[in-house]
Amino acid sequence: MRIIELPVVWTVVLDIAAWALFHLGISYALYRMPLRYFEKETALTRIRFWEQGGRAWQRLFRIRQWKDRLPDGDSVLGRGFPKKRLDEGSADYLRQFVAESRRAEWTHWLLIPPAFLFFLWNPPWAGWVMVAYALTANIPFILIQRFNRPRLMRLSDRMTVHKEEGHE
Repeated sequence: MRIIELPVVWTVVLDIAAWALFHLGISYALYRMPLRYFEKETALTRIRFWEQGGRAWQRLFRIRQWKDRLPDGDSVLGRGFPKKRLDEGSADYLRQFVAESRRAEWTHWLLIPPAFLFFLWNPPWAGWVMVAYALTANIPFILIQRFNRPRLMRLSDRMTVHKEEGHE
């Protein structure tokens, strides 16, 4: 329901500024949260049985073919934990990578709901364009996290078992 009437130019300026604010604000807020908040699965980030350890996403969307073409938000912001490739193979590093993957997934989930605020100052059709933008800009990144994380978790678990058995 549109409650703020603005000239088209100011509506576009507000849309751009609002998205910039939401992207930077939400990303920064989650970046500042201690990693311990992302070390455990939540109802949102838990990998479901039907996802088949991430394989369902590859089968449905061929994620391997396009995932490396998308930017890593940490690289864009110039800080954080780059997730483009594994820099080392220790179990601790992999656990951190998994937690950072949960942080990334939470960030992208939280970037979707603000799209509905755009209905306050946009005509309905433009509000729906903003919702479509939020979905198309964030769902691919969520899928990448849900594809990669189970594989990283399996690798981390194998390394932990290997280490506990005395092999280093």
